[in-house]
Amino acid sequence: MEQLTGARAELARLIAERREDYAGLSRMLGRNAAYIQQFIKRGTPRRLSEDDRAKLARYFDVDESLFGGPARLLEASTDLIAIPRYDIRASAGPGAFADGEVPIAHLGFDERFLKQLCSARPADLSIIRVRGDSMFPTLADGDDIMVDRSAVTGSALHDGIYVLRRDETLTVKRIAVHPGSRKLTISSDNSAYPSWPDCDPNDVEVIGRVVWAGRKIN
Repeated sequence: MEQLTGARAELARLIAERREDYAGLSRMLGRNAAYIQQFIKRGTPRRLSEDDRAKLARYFDVDESLFGGPARLLEASTDLIAIPRYDIRASAGPGAFADGEVPIAHLGFDERFLKQLCSARPADLSIIRVRGDSMFPTLADGDDIMVDRSAVTGSALHDGIYVLRRDETLTVKRIAVHPGSRKLTISSDNSAYPSWPDCDPNDVEVIGRVVWAGRKIN
């Protein structure tokens, strides 16, 4: 299966997260019903037109640069949304993400930036820290990751990096969802670690999807 990148990947992500349909978006743009599907699946056209980019950006309330257009200049905002950071590491042991967990800090994010990351409510977002090298080079030991705890079941679950709970331990793994059976392949980006194919989604406790990562540069 072709790995989607750039504008095609961003548009596919937004459609999946917000449960839109290809034909409806195509008609909104004044195009034939297959237009969006052909752009995402086949890369035809190679680039969205300026008018189509602008309409999609307004519809999804995101920066047009996500679809290959120029980044818009945003006014500086002091109205930042505080996302809680917990003293939890992926593979940190039992009790992580339990009700009543007390954050050790809050990090401020611009509301429009958060909307570009995902469609979750701020209350569904948390920041924890990565432990170990199983997801290297994508994620390194000590990276902070933002976890969307709303994207965990049913059609909301799609290919991506997730925080899982296995045997009362949190882990960060990449999930690939089979389009037919909806079974999961759970893997690490570090090839030294094993993969688990054909997992029943009912047997996997998904805590949330990783939508952002930050790290200290040494």
